[in-house]
Amino acid sequence: MPDAVDSRTFRSGAGRICLDFVRTLRYRGRPDVDEELNTPSRLAEWVGLFGPCQPDSSLAATDVSIDSARRLREAIYSLLVAVTSAAGARSCPPRHRRLVNDWAAREVPAPTLHPDGSVGYHADDPVAATLSAVARDALDLVSGQELGRVRRCANPDCNTLFLDTSRPGKRRWCSMATCGNQAKKANQRARHG
Repeated sequence: MPDAVDSRTFRSGAGRICLDFVRTLRYRGRPDVDEELNTPSRLAEWVGLFGPCQPDSSLAATDVSIDSARRLREAIYSLLVAVTSAAGARSCPPRHRRLVNDWAAREVPAPTLHPDGSVGYHADDPVAATLSAVARDALDLVSGQELGRVRRCANPDCNTLFLDTSRPGKRRWCSMATCGNQAKKANQRARHG
């Protein structure tokens, strides 16, 4: 039986592919949590949108289960929360560190130069290779200088992580178009209410 069609679009723009991957669980920690990776086809759709190579439409070429993709996502989230806390990386559960490390050690999409000079990417298993690249991106983020610019959205209903690439480093919202705009409207209503 084919997966149900899910027309919701994935959010992008968190600043790093690992942060965009973590955002596939909306409203984390709330009763109305929304799982965007709810079927194998949704996982393949995310990989096709965010990864460098397209997964096989039949999904027969992947060994990645939806559960293992979600476990990786939650391990990355746990690692990011730990390293951005006062306790640091040591507060990340060892099983989460191991899982991210194991995924990062897998094959990633390989670049290929085409006759026209463009570069494309290939992997025998595009889903697994893209998730490996996501894990590597998370490790790069938590060990690099950009870590100090990882922020949590100031919207308490959103609470998502993003990379603040603004020059002053004082961005508060994951997106001005959504959370920032909602806060601005709420402030206007409060002043004129």
